[in-house]
Amino acid sequence: MKKKTVFKCNSCGYISAGFFGKCPQCNEWGTIEEVEESSGAISSKTSSKKTKAKKLIDIKSQDSFRLKTDIEEFNRVMGGGIVRDSISILTAKPGAGKSTLLFQVANDLSEKGYKVLYASGEESENQIKQRAIRITKDISQNIYVYSDTILDNVLVEIDEIDPDFIIIDSIQTFTLNEYPSRAASPTQVMECAHKMVELAKNQERPRMVFLVGQMTKEDELAGARALEHLVDTVLIIEGENQEELRSLLTSKNRYGSTGEMGFFLMTEDGMMSLDNPSEYFMTVRKKGEEVPGSALSVVREGTRPIILEIEALTARSFLPYASRIGECIRREHLSTLISILEERASLRLIDKNVVIKTTGGIKLKETASNLAVMMSIVSSLLNKPIDIDTVFIGDVGLTGELKSVPSLELRLKEAERMGFKKAYVPEVSDRIKKSLKDIKVIECKTILDVIEKIMK
Repeated sequence: MKKKTVFKCNSCGYISAGFFGKCPQCNEWGTIEEVEESSGAISSKTSSKKTKAKKLIDIKSQDSFRLKTDIEEFNRVMGGGIVRDSISILTAKPGAGKSTLLFQVANDLSEKGYKVLYASGEESENQIKQRAIRITKDISQNIYVYSDTILDNVLVEIDEIDPDFIIIDSIQTFTLNEYPSRAASPTQVMECAHKMVELAKNQERPRMVFLVGQMTKEDELAGARALEHLVDTVLIIEGENQEELRSLLTSKNRYGSTGEMGFFLMTEDGMMSLDNPSEYFMTVRKKGEEVPGSALSVVREGTRPIILEIEALTARSFLPYASRIGECIRREHLSTLISILEERASLRLIDKNVVIKTTGGIKLKETASNLAVMMSIVSSLLNKPIDIDTVFIGDVGLTGELKSVPSLELRLKEAERMGFKKAYVPEVSDRIKKSLKDIKVIECKTILDVIEKIMK
C-alpha cells in the first residue's frame, strides 16, 4: 500500500494536502516539500530509552575532557582541543583546505591510537587515498574510509567499526532513506545532522564528530540557520586560493572563546600550523634598512596578540578628488583618520592619494591599530622612516587625543617578547609599566605629540 504524503514547509512547519510555491503561513518561497505523513518529519520523536534527570552536583566530570592534537593552531581555535562528546562543523569556499585540514587532524588522532572513520559523499575512496599519500608518508592502520551518500549505510559502518572520531564530508551530500526529499534540502541536512548529534552525545559511547559544510556565494554556511544552532562549534577557513595563508576562525564555540583565530600556510604537504604569526605579519628589516610608510602595531585575533605591519603610500592626485584605498580597512574609517591628521596635526592630505595595506592581508577590525595607521601615513607623507624597534598601540579620537584600548598590557608584553624597544601608547598605569623590563613605554596625549617625538 502506498504511503500517504503531505506537503510541509521546511521553514515554519506548515502542513497542507496540496503544493504551494509560496508558504501561506510564513510567506517564504520554495520551502514546501513533499514528505511521508508517517515519517519523522511530521510525527514527533520520542526516545526509546527514558533517562531520569540528575542533580548537577552529582554529575561526575571527566578528567580527560579534551583531546589535544599536535596541530597547535587547531587546538587554540577549538579552545584547547577536541571535546570527546562534541559535534563541530567546518565550512569554507571550495579549495580552501577543509578536507585537507580534517584529514591531518584525523591522521594525528589515529597515530595516538584513536579509531577514525572518514565518510565522504563527494570523493571516492581512491581520491581520499591520493590526498593521504600527498599529506603523509605513513598512513595509520586506524583510519577507515567510506564513500557513499546514504547516511543509513554510514551508520551501519559506524556500528561495525566503532570509531572514536568521525568525519562526514560533506553533510549536504548525505540522505536518510526515510525522507523522500533530495540531498542538500533543509529536511535532509537537518535530519542527517540530528542523527550525528545523537551519535556524538551518546552517554554510553560518546564520539567526536566533524561535519564538513558547503558555503554559499554569500560566504555563509549553506543550509538552514538551525544547523549552526545544532552543533557545538562552527569553524570557518578564510583565505584566497591563490595565496598560501589560511586563517581558521570560530564563529561559535560552546567549549571555548568565540572569535578565536588560528593561522596556517597551505603547502604541498598540507596545512602547516603557523605557531608564531607575529613573525609572518611583519617584514624583517635590520637597523638602517627602515623605509618610509611602514608602522607596526599589536592587534588581537581572538585572545592572541599579533605584531602587524601597516604600510601606507601617499602620492599626489591629479584628479579633483583624491583616492582613499585600503582593502584592510573601511574607506569611511580611513577618511576619518585622514581628516583627524589634517585638522589636528595640520598635515595637507586633501590633494594626496592614500593607499593602506597590511602584511598578510589581515583586516583592521579594532581601534587599537588607528595610531599605527596614522603614523604610517605621516611617515610616507614626510618621507621619513620609523625605527624598526618601535610599535604604536592606541586609538585616536576626533579631538586628536589618544584613547586607551582593551588588553593594553597583553599587547605590550607581546611587543616586548618580540624584541621591540619602544612603544607609543596613551596613558598607562604604573603597574603595567613596572611589569615591563625590556621595552620603553612612551606615553602621549595627542597624535601631534607622537608626530613631534617621532619626526623630530
